[in-house]
Amino acid sequence: MALFGTDGVRGLANGPLTADLALSLAQATAVVLGQGRSAEARRAAGKRPTAVVARDPRISGEFLAAAVAAGLASSGVDVLDAGVLPTPAAAFLIGDIDADFGVMVSASHNPAPDNGIKIFARGGVKLPDAVEQRIEFALAGPKLQPTGAEVGRIRRFADAEDRYVVHLLQSLPHRLDGLHVVLDCAHGAAAGVSPETFRDAGARVTVIGADPDGLNINDGVGSTHLDHLTAEVLRAGADLGIAHDGDADRCLAVDAAGRVIDGDQIMAILAVSMRDRGVLRDDTLVATVMSNLGLHRAMAANGIRVLQTAVGDRYVLEEMNAGGYALGGEQSGHVIMSDFATTGDGLLTGLHLMSEMARQQRSLAELAAVMTVFPQVLINVKGVDRTRVADPGVAEAVAEAEAELASSGRVLLRASGTEQLVRVMVEAEDAQQAQRIAERLAGVVRERLAL
Repeated sequence: MALFGTDGVRGLANGPLTADLALSLAQATAVVLGQGRSAEARRAAGKRPTAVVARDPRISGEFLAAAVAAGLASSGVDVLDAGVLPTPAAAFLIGDIDADFGVMVSASHNPAPDNGIKIFARGGVKLPDAVEQRIEFALAGPKLQPTGAEVGRIRRFADAEDRYVVHLLQSLPHRLDGLHVVLDCAHGAAAGVSPETFRDAGARVTVIGADPDGLNINDGVGSTHLDHLTAEVLRAGADLGIAHDGDADRCLAVDAAGRVIDGDQIMAILAVSMRDRGVLRDDTLVATVMSNLGLHRAMAANGIRVLQTAVGDRYVLEEMNAGGYALGGEQSGHVIMSDFATTGDGLLTGLHLMSEMARQQRSLAELAAVMTVFPQVLINVKGVDRTRVADPGVAEAVAEAEAELASSGRVLLRASGTEQLVRVMVEAEDAQQAQRIAERLAGVVRERLAL
């Protein structure tokens, strides 16, 4: 089984993901990423390769980050320990100080018992599959074992948070004065830095989900649990609410009336704003196949092209990098603004969303009206042979559904990459029609692909 998944190495801490594995993975990473041109240039100058290490506040992150730092230092890499910071902060800092690579210990929106190890290359970019495979191969090979003065040092990255906050504030086209926001920090990595940054940008801030104890990360709070945020926005009479996930690479929002504004709507608002300001390169937005049909219609009406990728922010990033595009993301709230970040950044996204509200002096609901969200029904059909999703009988049922919807909706079938499951997604202008067609297709999939 491959060690790396779609977003690094992830699993139950002290289950599959042990301190031994974290140490060995760090040593293998040092072999692969600590031998590049920049690292050799440092050595030629009498210095050692450098790596940034950060983590979210879940309890297992303490021993896993310590193991990662130990593995790197024992391999001759100097470690700058940034402590608890968002994933996008770690990615930014790698580029900001010209480190050779970096490691983030986090399991994102997963519950506290899980954890993960994300590795970023020089510049703070995610690793391509080929490099991940080289690191897996290096796990079984010889390790770097320097002695004496060649052993790496572990130091506190004292101004890590300040560097990140200054970077975020410098990216803003307009201050947030006069806006009241409720921030849900998911008891995660943003709990310290997010409220500070939004206040520095001029916003009045009410905070929830900002008391991490190592065990409560994502527990009923954050971008996957918006009920508390909605209730607090209504109670406080705030202009909006913003929710992060555990490592703060996502941003979802709630308007003043408690309506959820998802990643597609946020991208629509930002895309039109960036086009108007002349910074949306090639007037192009990159989104995944799961993005709502309403996004496509809204962008077409505004003269903006939408390029589609497979589901996953790494595929969005690949397309953005290939074409040099400035904006992309997912419905889930991973929004990538490549002029300022190499990965999804929930703080950056929320700040720019509010900046547009302040610039136009319009409510979030008014801005979100640029896009009409089509009702979307998703049914996970379990216990089926996902390898036969192209079955002729299934294809015929899909064709019939598409003919019924015509231009007023769409159908998408996706096989899970990890379990015997097929996802049936139907969008339509009418919610009842979408539900009826989705259930009909799910029945065909269940019958035709039965194990």
